[in-house]
Amino acid sequence: MKTVVGTYDNIQTAYAVANDLISAGYSRNDISVVANDAKNEYAPYTDANYVDSTDDVAKGAGIGAAIGGLGGLLVGLGALAIPGVGPVIAAGPLLAALTGAGVGAVTGGIVGALVDMGIPDEEAHIYSEGLRRGHVLVIAQVPDSSATAVTAKMERPGLVDIHRQADSWRNSGWKSFDPESDVAMAGRKL
Repeated sequence: MKTVVGTYDNIQTAYAVANDLISAGYSRNDISVVANDAKNEYAPYTDANYVDSTDDVAKGAGIGAAIGGLGGLLVGLGALAIPGVGPVIAAGPLLAALTGAGVGAVTGGIVGALVDMGIPDEEAHIYSEGLRRGHVLVIAQVPDSSATAVTAKMERPGLVDIHRQADSWRNSGWKSFDPESDVAMAGRKL
């Protein structure tokens, strides 16, 4: 199995990617979505009894549909706090990995969970930092022979060039994801 990761600038694009992968025949049990929720805009949608009473149709139809759709589309949907990232919503095997043993019990927190999914350590630090800075991750575990096709499905407007972002962070002094860092900047795309 190979783990393919896409980093997106919004939840709607990430939802569309997950939906396209499932429509193409990939198992919902092998796809995860995780989004930073520093602004607490997603967590209410994880409550089955939540009723969106806002008059903002774009918000209700866009974010609400994407978040609500993730609950039906992928395995589970939950809100949790990840050390060094802050509050997130997640669905799929990554959520199970983070909540099954408890985030504190997962060696290295989010980095450890990503490494356990087959992502190299250096990449896991980059994806964790991207999540901390407000990006949305879609993670698919697929047969090696499908990795190129899945990568092609993930390429679309809204895909963040996370390696270019990491180069920019490094130029500003960033070295690696630090779960002890101040999460006050979580949710900001720097």
